[in-house]
Amino acid sequence: MEQSRKPAVAAEAHLGLVHLCANRFRERGIEYEELYSAGCLGLVKAANAFDAERGVCFSTYAVPVILGEIRRLFREGGSVHVGRRLQELGMRASRIAEQLRQQNGAEPTVRQIADALGISESETAEALCAAQPVASLTAGTDDGEGCTDIPVPSPENRIQEHLALEQVLSLLDARDRRLLHLRYHENLTQCQTAAQLGMTQVQVSRREKKILLFLRAELLK
Repeated sequence: MEQSRKPAVAAEAHLGLVHLCANRFRERGIEYEELYSAGCLGLVKAANAFDAERGVCFSTYAVPVILGEIRRLFREGGSVHVGRRLQELGMRASRIAEQLRQQNGAEPTVRQIADALGISESETAEALCAAQPVASLTAGTDDGEGCTDIPVPSPENRIQEHLALEQVLSLLDARDRRLLHLRYHENLTQCQTAAQLGMTQVQVSRREKKILLFLRAELLK
């Protein structure tokens, strides 16, 4: 049996990131529900792959992954494609979840379902996500009953975080700000960034880590 690996963060606590990313692509030809579903898949992938020891906050790591899954929709014609194997695995996971729910009288954890299936928690989470029907975020009565309530960070918090980040970024020299811009705004690889800056990939990797550790320390003061 493959050893299960517990995600470093709880994906459910960061659904607001999916909402914010999906909003960037509104009115571009794909329904919001599709955008949100793809973003959720990216969030699950990010949660399972995140390594806190890299010195990067989860939102910094997760947003490019979420955006990547949403952009994939446009490349693949506007629908979330789920393979047959994953569909079948999702059906098995749903059946086992129901059995465990009846046996224990409580909602089963992803680990319990993964152990029963003999697969990793990452595969199990992806299978359960694939088995879920697309939920309408807008359907409901005129008074709002039946609408899905998505947790979204308050605008005041986002403004404060943005201002704090701008303040600590101003402490960096122009070369370090350029490095971050290439890596996190233009989504270049470390090798591509190194070519732009006249550095080696190893130098970029080491410098990036130092910069992120510095920013983290400043933001936590």
